[in-house]
Order: sequence, then structure tokens, then C-alpha cells
Amino acid sequence: MAISSSDVCLNVSRVAVVLLGLTLGGCSFDLGSFSLGPDKEATPKAPATPTAEISAENVRDAQGYAAQGQVLARSGKTDEALAQFEKALVLDPYNVQALSGRGLIHQGEKRHAEAIEDFAAVHGLVPQRADPLVARATSYLALDKVKEAASDLDEAVQSEPNNGNAWSMRGLAYERLGDKSKAAASYSRALAIRPRDDAARSGLARVGG
Repeated sequence: MAISSSDVCLNVSRVAVVLLGLTLGGCSFDLGSFSLGPDKEATPKAPATPTAEISAENVRDAQGYAAQGQVLARSGKTDEALAQFEKALVLDPYNVQALSGRGLIHQGEKRHAEAIEDFAAVHGLVPQRADPLVARATSYLALDKVKEAASDLDEAVQSEPNNGNAWSMRGLAYERLGDKSKAAASYSRALAIRPRDDAARSGLARVGG
């Protein structure tokens, strides 16, 4: 059975835990998964060779703009949200929230090359997190760069073995590569973590699992 764009969209909508949903290009996206709040242990990794000193004031102001962007994105005002994320990144190019938010907006508007750049930057800052890899893999799949997507998803499930969304997306990538064994194993793992994952259940049925 062929995999339709709606199958990809269903998996895109599971890029993260539902804390802040966006509806872009027919898919639902989430910025909240990239939040580094008190329940997140990940600490952004400082760039190895920063181009300029970033003041504490700039970092604080950037956080404010990024937060405003999230509020606007939650309301569906994506153009205004993007403007706030851009302001944040002028002040602090390493703001994870703004990079993630901008990447998700680019992704929703099918500007996948730009989305990939943003998610690559996020991954560099928080390499222990699976979500930026899953998000980047989503854009790779949209561009039919399936091997690159599978590589990202392999890394994602190693980083967070209990991330059901990463396993479900990995199933989709390997299904598109024609590796039914890896696809079935991934979908099965996703369902073991999230029994109500309809995308994984449908995928498992397609590959004969």
C-alpha cells in the first residue's frame, strides 16, 4: 500500500507532546516540546565558537520575544509569531525556543530546507533531545530524503528510547525505504509505548506486522 501525504501529516502532528499546538498547512504542530522548563533536564549547549558576546539583557529580551511568539503561534497568527521569533534570534541566535518555533512555522509552510537548518541548529544546542531530530526527519521525509530521515530517527530513539513518536516516525521512514522488518519493529515499539497511536497501528497493518 502506498504511503500518502496524509500519512506523513498524521505523523508530523505527533512531533511533540501537546503543550502548544499550531495548525499550519493542514498539520498540527507543537512548540512546547522544545521548552526547557523545570521538567526538562536538558541544558542548551553553548556554541563552540560564538561570533559575538551575547549580553544577559539580550538573552532575557530574546526569551521574552520567543514567549510572545509562542502565544501568537498558539492563536494561529503565524506571521506575527515568526516576526517575534526573528527578533529573538537577532538578540540571541542560540535561543532554542525561537529556533524551534521558526523551524516549525517553516515546516508548516513547506519551506523544508529552512526548517532543516533550524532543527539542525536546535539539535546542536540540545543534542540529548529526540524532538529536534524527529522534526528534522519530518522535513527530510517531505523532501523524499528518506535515508537522512531514517538516520535522524535512529539517533532519536537511541537518545530517548521511550519516545513513542520517534519510533512511529522511524517506522514510517523504514517503510518508505522498503525495510518492512525494521518498520514493523518500530511501529510495534511505538504501540508498546503508546497503545492508542493510530498512525503506528495503521503502519503496522501496512507492513504486515
